[in-house]
Amino acid sequence: MTQISCVLFDLDGVLVDATEWHYEALNRALRLFGFDITRYEHLSGYNGLPTRKKLEMLSVEKGLPAALHTMLNRLKQVYTRDEVLTRCRPVFEKEYMASRLKAEGYRLAVCSNSIRESLQMMVHQSGLDDYFDFLISNEDVKKPKPDPEIYNTAIARMGVSPSEVLIVEDAPHGIEAARRSGAHLCQVSGFPDVEYFRVRAAIDRANRQLALTDKVAA
Repeated sequence: MTQISCVLFDLDGVLVDATEWHYEALNRALRLFGFDITRYEHLSGYNGLPTRKKLEMLSVEKGLPAALHTMLNRLKQVYTRDEVLTRCRPVFEKEYMASRLKAEGYRLAVCSNSIRESLQMMVHQSGLDDYFDFLISNEDVKKPKPDPEIYNTAIARMGVSPSEVLIVEDAPHGIEAARRSGAHLCQVSGFPDVEYFRVRAAIDRANRQLALTDKVAA
């Protein structure tokens, strides 16, 4: 009988409360050149996208010179590192969730539109290193979310079918990527919403759906 065996997590806004950190770091870099992103713009259109994609959008929408992209990207990563080292700390609910799921036999991984350095640093600073089988960053795929490549890659690496996987996501681009992968989705509203009992309930719902599908097919 088919059941959920793997849980894939987004990072920002799911395992770490980093949405604000990315917003502040990018604006800190942009303001050096007289540009910025409003909070509404960030939450409605930019949240969850890689920095390079945000900069491309800013060039189209606000006339940001493309020649500044490389410098801004580097500055943004420096400022993100400052934010992470200052503000990222272990959170009991996230550690409990990961440890309990791991103890129950689920294989876990993180799939993030962040660069590899930021992803590894945030997972480490959160005290979650030991719970995940692997981490996949936007540097490990050709197409970031909302393309499903990052989740397709993780599912293939797990060696399972999409029907055996639950994905925990909060941002629109990540939710679209999760749905397009064919896996089950646990949609959350943000960092405070992510805890063991919510994820466990999503696993149970998916398993009931799978059991019904198997019964119909029998």
